[in-house]
Amino acid sequence: MNIYLKNILRFCVIILLQVFILNKITLHWFTQPAGALFNPFIYPLFILLLPFETPVWVLLVLGFSLGVTVDTFMTTAGMHACATVLIAYLRTNVLNALMPRNLSEYINQQPSIKNMGWSPFLVYSGFLMLLHHSVYFSIESWSASSFGPLLLKIVASFVTSMLFIIVYILLFTRQNVTRA
Repeated sequence: MNIYLKNILRFCVIILLQVFILNKITLHWFTQPAGALFNPFIYPLFILLLPFETPVWVLLVLGFSLGVTVDTFMTTAGMHACATVLIAYLRTNVLNALMPRNLSEYINQQPSIKNMGWSPFLVYSGFLMLLHHSVYFSIESWSASSFGPLLLKIVASFVTSMLFIIVYILLFTRQNVTRA
């Protein structure tokens, strides 16, 4: 399948999953039902799974488009766009730190468990997802006075999101992994 068509399809599938399924799931981890709600976010996975050689400016444009699309459906006034653009900007540096070769040597390949192995992929996606959640929930909270609930919301949403991302990866990727 053409790489552009594949990524357009992935964009649509991830947005549909996020908006119509995951946004309807509200979890009350460690709180009373009237307490804070945690929504799992998998939409940053689109940025994380783009090909290795994707230029930073394309990542920034796609990150902004992805964030604005989610902001439109969730009426969050740019909070998702801000967090997504940040991880799009840092993605290349994180991959350079984790990959043994230069990213330009991975022609027509994308970050995946198959290309990276479980541990590097989970470190890569986990670091960027934790950064995304920290930025998003910090902007949402806009106050340092409630640090405990903010930290709880970040951690619980991060863990939930990573579980959904692992499920997504297991369902939608071919598994020929021999590296650990």
